[in-house]
Amino acid sequence: MSSEATTFGNWRRRLKVGVLSLLGLIVVVGAGGLAYALYPRTMPQTQILAAKLQPVEIERLRLAADFDTIADPRARSVALFEEAGRVIQHPRCMNCHPRTDRPTQTDGMRAHTPWVTRGVDGGGASTLRCSTCHQAENFVASGVPGNINWKLAPIEMAWQGKTLGDLCRQLLDPARSHMTRQELLHHMTEDELVGWAWHPGANRRPVPGTQAEFGALIKAWLETGAACPP
Repeated sequence: MSSEATTFGNWRRRLKVGVLSLLGLIVVVGAGGLAYALYPRTMPQTQILAAKLQPVEIERLRLAADFDTIADPRARSVALFEEAGRVIQHPRCMNCHPRTDRPTQTDGMRAHTPWVTRGVDGGGASTLRCSTCHQAENFVASGVPGNINWKLAPIEMAWQGKTLGDLCRQLLDPARSHMTRQELLHHMTEDELVGWAWHPGANRRPVPGTQAEFGALIKAWLETGAACPP
């Protein structure tokens, strides 16, 4: 074989090896970039989540004193409950008061994912308890909400699909609410699970006002006769 043919053959082999090496480098770098994009190592997951969240505006809740100008006690009582209804009918509350044994999620109140059920005590089935995912407090890294008492309301207190008047009468019925009026007031003003609705974490909209303002509305409503909307 001539020296020219040998030189040409060596050049072709070197070119082939060079091209394959370049392609391999591109694949490795590309895969590495994709992996970095999907699983960044230089930023903690909590910072990544925080960077995605937008400030959540808190809606104002009218104060109980704002209704003092309504002379008729019944009309004032109804107006107080209608304002409190902005909290009661908010998705943060409604999601835990479903009409079925399956809770809902998000402002759109879609069926809970993964599939879970109420269970005997409202805390989930024995095979998948609410506490499996919902810990004692909100988990920032995943956005999963939490509270030490996380569970569904009793089925007798299903709120979804009902009018505000129906909810009002339901709250006042001990057979369904399982509470006296004094216990109802305590539940609304001091219960930590109810209080979660004002601190839902992630980018969820909190219910309007504060728990103290909401509790004051409920207290004033009860004191003015606990009248219900039609």
